[in-house]
Amino acid sequence: METILITTATVTAFTGILAFLLTLADRTIANYGEMKITINDDKEYIVDGGNSLLSALIDEKIFIPSACGGKGTCGYCKVKVLEGGGPVLPTEMPWLTEEELEDKVRLSCQCKVKEDMKIEIPEELFNVREYEVQVESIEDMTPVIKKLRLRFEEGEEISFKPGQYIQLKAPIYEGNDEEVYRAYSIASPPSEKNYIDLIIGYVPGGKATTYVHKHLKVGDTVDINGPYGDFYYEDKYDNEMVLVAVGTGMAPILSILYHMKDKDIKRKAKFYFGARTPEDLFLLDELKELEETLYDFEFIPTLSRALDEHNWTGARGRVNVLLDNHIKNPDDKEAYLCGSPAMIDTVVEVLKEKGILEERIYYDKF
Repeated sequence: METILITTATVTAFTGILAFLLTLADRTIANYGEMKITINDDKEYIVDGGNSLLSALIDEKIFIPSACGGKGTCGYCKVKVLEGGGPVLPTEMPWLTEEELEDKVRLSCQCKVKEDMKIEIPEELFNVREYEVQVESIEDMTPVIKKLRLRFEEGEEISFKPGQYIQLKAPIYEGNDEEVYRAYSIASPPSEKNYIDLIIGYVPGGKATTYVHKHLKVGDTVDINGPYGDFYYEDKYDNEMVLVAVGTGMAPILSILYHMKDKDIKRKAKFYFGARTPEDLFLLDELKELEETLYDFEFIPTLSRALDEHNWTGARGRVNVLLDNHIKNPDDKEAYLCGSPAMIDTVVEVLKEKGILEERIYYDKF
């Protein structure tokens, strides 16, 4: 018994000393003090050193696109780091091309502020704003997809291009001990500036989607910032539009279609939407109404797991197979795609094989 007590006391003492040393190191070695960040040669900010560049910029209300909450898994938060920042980390390498590395592009979520830095970001990011909005409605679209309407405070409004996205902040809640931002495409038309609609699917273990699906209630207020994104409706051409989405990727396509309706844009368009079963289809009434009101629009859903008991009479198979069968003449076509990277990659290959020019294929991977 005495041996056990001595061993326990020794381990406890060792653990306490280790904890003290770690705390001391965090307060001394890891305390970098204040650092200066110079942006685009004409804006200077004094920030606390030691944080990621992404976090330091957010603290200064400068919002860089980031879909993964700073985990280094989306590759969106790229900035040019002209001075400072240290060596490129292995966690950054999969997301940076050789040209970007030569151009001093870094992932801001992985780059630590340990010295004064000079960086470059697109000027339009200084126009990104943070808003506190109220949850006006929450609707179940499918068992795992909800549609939110977020209303801006009186006197505030947002301007965005159809296809762009915002970032929503999930606060600390039971089971989540940190604030995180996640990107969601806007599903409403740009003509409606006092509210935005979001279509958010549930991802088991996802901090933001768990917050939205399990905790968020009508009447709550949430913080968002935006708009972001270079995926949006292009009016440079008058080509037939090939629209493709799966799941919540419907959101930016809806915004584009609503915009076309509001502006009375007379372009032929077909929307190919992939789902698994009839239960995964949603907003069918709205899409039918768009078929009736737009100039020349057709909605074509396809199901990859339709069973006999579903009595499904529509298209079957994955959306890339549907496109392969449907697109015969690639002339004067442009495409807008939104969905998972795997879906986007397979669809892009089909469209290119069909002869659609790569520069006329626009997509948003999530």
